[in-house]
Amino acid sequence: MSTRESRADAGTPASTGERTACGRTAGRRTAGRRTAVGVFALVAASMLAGCGIRGTAVPVKAEPAPTRVACAQEGGNAVQPSPEGGTSVEHRIALVCSGRVVDVRRKLAQEEDRPTAGARYALARGLLAELRKPPSEEEREAGFTTDVPEDLELGAPRPGDDGAALRLNRHPNELPSFTLAQVVCTFADTTLGDANRQVLLGGPDNEPNKPLKLYECGTALRTTVETAETAGVPF
Repeated sequence: MSTRESRADAGTPASTGERTACGRTAGRRTAGRRTAVGVFALVAASMLAGCGIRGTAVPVKAEPAPTRVACAQEGGNAVQPSPEGGTSVEHRIALVCSGRVVDVRRKLAQEEDRPTAGARYALARGLLAELRKPPSEEEREAGFTTDVPEDLELGAPRPGDDGAALRLNRHPNELPSFTLAQVVCTFADTTLGDANRQVLLGGPDNEPNKPLKLYECGTALRTTVETAETAGVPF
């Protein structure tokens, strides 16, 4: 009797062909199962290596998709064209973004070149209209908003006012801080401000506790939400 026949007669199970996950035929013997975790991990690693897959103990973390930088527009806060035709001048318009006041650039129609009282009033009125206007689509995508209400307007000057004074229909210290910062910083960057980037503003009245004040476009005004009530120096 041959060796093979003697094994068969003894009841020893023969190997049977089985296709593995790698597409190869491997022998499987119906032996007792071993469930030790270490043996299983070793076998799994060997199978991965045999399939050309390198095992790793470090989880792979997908990087987040790139996002647009807040408070910045393509081209460095690119100029928004004025809807009106004719001569236009580029101005910085202060808007709110990420808890602070940041400048964008827009072109406004220029009504008059001479530095007269009428020209100053027209410039202030045009800038205030820009502040009330909703941000453009590009500005909104970059995170810009405006805190200037639609009912904020320029008031009429009072007798005896300094030539640089501009009056609003509400006293500046009664405005929300970012509203005041938008107005002051927008006005101060033009001929409405002085050499120190200060603007002389007041409300509609000449009450003793609501005088004209010089407001400076500083870091505190741009970034702090509690500054409006104490901002400005009495003129």
